[in-house]
Amino acid sequence: MHQKAGRMLRVLIVTEVRVVQESMRCLLERRGEVDVLAAIDVSQAREHSERLQPDVTLFDAARQDSIELLKDLVASAPASKVVAFGVKETNENILALAAAGTAGYVCNNAECSDVVKVLLQVMSDELTCSARAAASLYRRVATLSKTSPSNAGNGPVVGNGSAQVVPLSRRELQIAYLIERGLTNKQIGRELGIEAATVKNHVHNMCEKLNVHRRGEVAARLRMSRVPASVAKLRAPELNPALEAR
Repeated sequence: MHQKAGRMLRVLIVTEVRVVQESMRCLLERRGEVDVLAAIDVSQAREHSERLQPDVTLFDAARQDSIELLKDLVASAPASKVVAFGVKETNENILALAAAGTAGYVCNNAECSDVVKVLLQVMSDELTCSARAAASLYRRVATLSKTSPSNAGNGPVVGNGSAQVVPLSRRELQIAYLIERGLTNKQIGRELGIEAATVKNHVHNMCEKLNVHRRGEVAARLRMSRVPASVAKLRAPELNPALEAR
């Protein structure tokens, strides 16, 4: 759950409220393992995210239009993770945040120490949520499994042009997209901030899931499933929110 030695967690803070910008920056800068790149308002979010490529963007989700803004932010920097804060933990909100592509959330009644805890967990591909939220996500998975075509690990479903079921995680979709761009495992590792050996393991898992033998066939199978590049970059939850409940 900790960053590599000497590697600080690079964080971008996005909120319209100036006092929240300042207090959140002060809170995080007290932690030796966190480097706050900037504290900005929503109008600057996409430009800063694309330019700075933070490890995590902390986004104030209290706005009414926060879900659409989150979707845009997630798409703007596929190598970064987005964590919503100020979240009211209802079933509707949690499912909407998952579908928007966020990697985690901080409840509006959370303590200061909880923010850093969530950030570190997100970087380890973990998610902390209440038992009620977990049950809601589980029910959503069950509902989707009844209404979606059976896939049984045999690769993307090619059907009538509607959203397709792809049995890959967000990270695997990121890697598949970068394979499509022609990047090597080493280059993909640099792009996503992970080891080349980890990329190789993900590629191996994808080949097994999609029932193919070479990395190039992974991207080909996703093209067959009509997964657009913007989705493959990071918006897998719009295909199937169940994928993000891992």
